[in-house]
Amino acid sequence: MLLPIGDDNKDRKITPFINYLLIALNIFLFIYWQRLGSDLPVTFGYAAVPGEILTGTDIITDSKVLTDPYTGQDHQLPGLQRTPVPVFLTLITSMFMHGGIAHLLGNMLFLWIFGDNIENKLGHLKYLVFYLLCGTLASLSHVFATLILGQNLLIPSLGASGAISAVLGGYLLLFPTRGVHVWLFLFFVVTIPAFIVVGFWFVFQVLNGLGTLGGEEAGGIAYAAHIGGFISGLFLVKSFIRKAPRRKVW
Repeated sequence: MLLPIGDDNKDRKITPFINYLLIALNIFLFIYWQRLGSDLPVTFGYAAVPGEILTGTDIITDSKVLTDPYTGQDHQLPGLQRTPVPVFLTLITSMFMHGGIAHLLGNMLFLWIFGDNIENKLGHLKYLVFYLLCGTLASLSHVFATLILGQNLLIPSLGASGAISAVLGGYLLLFPTRGVHVWLFLFFVVTIPAFIVVGFWFVFQVLNGLGTLGGEEAGGIAYAAHIGGFISGLFLVKSFIRKAPRRKVW
């Protein structure tokens, strides 16, 4: 119902080339590395698996055939593949992979709209560190939530959503009243303060995470990563802002 399509960038003073690079890298890897998601050894090999992160060991499983109880059709569920890198690095590699075109485009739209403002505020290098750090914390939030809630530790997770959630958290703190242009009910465009747009998004994540709207079991979405990333960005973004030196008064 609320689809952001842009925001107010009148105060932007730098070209956000790190944000552009992150977007280009995500698209490139999905197309050429994951082969539009069809290269399962790559997708499953470099995704973050909670069980692997918790044990520090690579886990390989066989494929399974599952039968849809409604249609009676059989579907093959690929097993976990060999991870060519240390399993802890999948907290980073999984951040640059996606499960489908819609997943990719939705994430990149949000990163395009909100990331440039954070980079303008933090600077290029600090923005990159902020993005990667909070994305890692978001993935760890998913790992520990999966453990605590007793869910399947062998289901891989991937996507830039956790890091982008951190960008939204930082955006909410730094630019709460900034105008965000949204496509409302797919009929007309209106400009709404960021705290409403981002706040609505966060409430939606919390409700889904609690299961009131279906939760991650229904949608296959790691809402704990979204929430953990958002909170990380909210609390950490100001620590990345360079403070102006105080002038001595004589």
